[in-house]
Amino acid sequence: MADSLTPKQRSRNMAAIKSKDTKPEIKVRKFLHGLGYRYRLHDRDLPGKPDIVMKKYKTVIFVNGCYWHRHPGCKFAYHPQSNIEFWGLKFQQNIDRDRKNYANLEEKGWHVIIIWECDIKNNSYEKKLLKQLER
Repeated sequence: MADSLTPKQRSRNMAAIKSKDTKPEIKVRKFLHGLGYRYRLHDRDLPGKPDIVMKKYKTVIFVNGCYWHRHPGCKFAYHPQSNIEFWGLKFQQNIDRDRKNYANLEEKGWHVIIIWECDIKNNSYEKKLLKQLER
């Protein structure tokens, strides 16, 4: 299936996608803050610049978009039908970079928590997050 947008429109669309302060990220932050957790955001000194850093608990949280970070088995992690080779490479690089960042953080003693966008949309992340924080 061909793209319904022109290349210029698609480029503008993709460029407008935020990487920080997304709605799912803000929802998780509000939930944590309401429980009394305090945290820092996007620590540049840590691999992957985690979305949420809780130094007191040596825990980092990544709020991952299912599309960009390729959530396995998720309906939001669909493959574009145009420019297939480019997107395949782009997604694989994202997956490889994520794995490397998670491994580096764990080697440094950090507990890594990944929350997926679809879990936030379904409001099924809260119990999972609390269970991982209680470890």
